[in-house]
Amino acid sequence: MRVAMIGTGYVGLVSGACFSDFGHSVVCVDKDASKIERLEKGEIPIYEPGLDRLVADNVEEGRLTFSTDLKSAVPSADAVFIAVGTPSRRGDGFADLSYVYAATEEIAEALDGYTVIVTKSTVPVGTGAEVEKIIQDKCPLADFDVASNPEFLREGSAIEDFMRPDRVVVGTSSERAQKLMTRLYRPLYLRETPILFTDRQTSELIKYAGNAFLATKITFINEIAALCEKVGADVKDVSRGIGLDGRIGNKFLNAGPGYGGSCFPKDTLALVRTAQEAEAPVKVVEAVVEANNERKKTMAKKIIDAAGGSVSGKTIAVLGLAFKPNTDDMRDAPSLDILPILQNQGAIIRAYDPEGMEEAEKLLQNINYCQDAYETIEGADFVVILTEWNEFRALDLPRVKSALKQNLMIDLRNIYDPEDMAAYGFVYHCVGRPAVQPE
Repeated sequence: MRVAMIGTGYVGLVSGACFSDFGHSVVCVDKDASKIERLEKGEIPIYEPGLDRLVADNVEEGRLTFSTDLKSAVPSADAVFIAVGTPSRRGDGFADLSYVYAATEEIAEALDGYTVIVTKSTVPVGTGAEVEKIIQDKCPLADFDVASNPEFLREGSAIEDFMRPDRVVVGTSSERAQKLMTRLYRPLYLRETPILFTDRQTSELIKYAGNAFLATKITFINEIAALCEKVGADVKDVSRGIGLDGRIGNKFLNAGPGYGGSCFPKDTLALVRTAQEAEAPVKVVEAVVEANNERKKTMAKKIIDAAGGSVSGKTIAVLGLAFKPNTDDMRDAPSLDILPILQNQGAIIRAYDPEGMEEAEKLLQNINYCQDAYETIEGADFVVILTEWNEFRALDLPRVKSALKQNLMIDLRNIYDPEDMAAYGFVYHCVGRPAVQPE
């Protein structure tokens, strides 16, 4: 089949590359000529493990191409995916659909023969209906259907998520469109992947409801962690104790500094605004948004308290800046809230992230960036772990201790065992567990 993927951001590029690996002919389209030029040279503009190889292999096989010319890509396509950004709109938190609707108008002008236009971007309920109306108004004789096909890709494991998903959701009331989408996802049918066909509005809501629920789990365990610290309980054991219940499950129950990234912050906020507009407020999600915002500020206070009540004049070694490991995504990362607060309190920040520093430089001011973890730690007063990259899980602890002015580690991801840290001579503060002193 022939696919046009409009937008070569995270979702568009990963989806386009994976569809081409299924054997489909895919052209990825973007207005950014410099991005397309880089992709044609084999340069991947985002960090996602395995994506560079996947793109290169399918380009070499002739199944994947890149273009700035939407009008030449759309007429021959069986399916046109809209995978452009839907950021939070400034001022009110609604999803900004201007890119979606602009792409829709261009697609309408280029349609030739039956085509399914698919919203892959995360969009509020009713967007598919508006996309359909725009095309009908602009091109009344067009032969098309509009379907919703939300993505469920986790940054850092997106290729695996696409190739072996928990489910595929398609929203359409058209039997013709359903048959086309079935053919498109045929390789997953062969793997017995559940494929759920619904109406468009249900499909659109599934994405928001799923992300809001996961964000709620994260926020819940973070609040339980705060309670654990007050009463002397261990949040790791609490997480395990409730996660073994099959009705709850153990995923997204790791306490930390709050959720971030490209999905949870904007999707929870968009769901809140959509529900308010529909006069069916989602009070739980509203509380999640508020609690998560407060959580990040609380983590800055936690660091200051662990440092003795003041960080003025102290050099802090920060390990990890991206919102999670295996990505360079800095969008709504906890570091963006925590580090400026520490700087305002007089701290000097030295930082290292395996992939996120280039993006971080655009968003954080007056940070001293280092080449690796040990350079970051050398001569610092103490160390803070903000992102649980694998290379931070097995640090040479005697070397770390000798490089620091204080034997203090503040681990906001709970990647070390408190008893082990005490044995190595650290004052160790983590999340939702009692702090430990050297033995």
